Amino acid sequence: MKGVEAVADALRRYTDCRYTVPGFPITDLGALTGAELVINEKTALEYALGDSLMGRRAAVIVKHVGVNACADPLLQATAQGLIGGVVLVTGDDPDAKGSQTAQDSRYYGELAELPVIEPDASCCYAGVEAALEASEQFSRVAMLRLTPAVLDAETAQCPVIRNNGKGRIADRSWTMNGRVTAAEELYRKTFTWSSASCLNYWNGESAGVGPAPGKTRIVTVNPPPEQAAGLSEIQECGRYFVRDHCGIRPPVLQEHPQSMEDRGFCRTFCRNCPFLVMMNILKDRKMTMICDAGCSILAMNRPYELGVASYGMGASIAVAARSTKLALIGDYALLHSGLNALIDVYEKRLPLLCIVLKNDCAAMTGRQPAYDPLPYLRWADPVVCRADDGTILERELVVIDRPRTLVVEGLCPEGNSHETIAY
Repeated sequence: MKGVEAVADALRRYTDCRYTVPGFPITDLGALTGAELVINEKTALEYALGDSLMGRRAAVIVKHVGVNACADPLLQATAQGLIGGVVLVTGDDPDAKGSQTAQDSRYYGELAELPVIEPDASCCYAGVEAALEASEQFSRVAMLRLTPAVLDAETAQCPVIRNNGKGRIADRSWTMNGRVTAAEELYRKTFTWSSASCLNYWNGESAGVGPAPGKTRIVTVNPPPEQAAGLSEIQECGRYFVRDHCGIRPPVLQEHPQSMEDRGFCRTFCRNCPFLVMMNILKDRKMTMICDAGCSILAMNRPYELGVASYGMGASIAVAARSTKLALIGDYALLHSGLNALIDVYEKRLPLLCIVLKNDCAAMTGRQPAYDPLPYLRWADPVVCRADDGTILERELVVIDRPRTLVVEGLCPEGNSHETIAY
């Protein structure tokens, strides 16, 4: 069988959900796995993160330039964490045979602090399972880098045992600084994981990375195994990522993750926030949600504590569609990068209540004016209500078996700022 067939079989065996945006060289791989077509790569990754929150393993199959569209939720997931394994399968095109660029996806592994596996034809099955196990062990997305050389290579069907693990999402009590500290500590442990991986084998000079020839085989390419530092010749497909990163060291050990209790306070909505009526109804009904960037993220803090997770700007819609079925997003974030996901959700008629906080500004960054989202939401037939209209809110704050959008309008009070709650 071909490498593409082996990877496809492995993804079907070891994941529960698969999403793809076609493009060379992974178009056939997506089709062979039966992956769901998604409007863009960012939405696909957000769907996978929603699956992860529900304990499902998921794969996102994209070409290398598609990774660019995933960048925000990809990095956010490292700090936020996840539950079920998520593997980002990237088809790189080092010779630009069918692409505008020849970028190397492994650099996203360095940027987002991800475990990155680049299999050769002999370890397609083991590589997929190892990526998913690493995702769960280190509570972040793992990357499986593929090139045409491995996808087209002849290989044998060599399944391995599926071994589901369980990651963790960031503790709600941690500050943003605390989340980063905790994520860095897990990344420190990936260095030991890479050096101890049985996917690599050491047989002297020279070394091959992925399908490149060599007596020694390096498969865990980020972080590079410590043994690679002693090699003088390393052959790779594309740029010299492993060669140039040999000998890098883990992050410096930090103190324990800072909690809001350590800091002494958490932040919540302004005292006269117009959306408190809505938030109190949601709290009374114990309606858990996915929060977005902006004021909606305050729903994760006291006194509400309704937010399960937040994966960055515009991410709440797709993540919620595969998990809580309730997304809370601001008007600015919706137009920034949430509309594509809402379109995909409506096309697939996924159960979701999308609550848009329409305050006509970007309140977190200085109240810069935001465009009115209503002209761009007419196709969704949204329900629009005032933030102080408790009667309509009581009726509309429900999740049903199809997508719905509720636009809640209110103006931020002049001169107010977010309240603090002391611990």
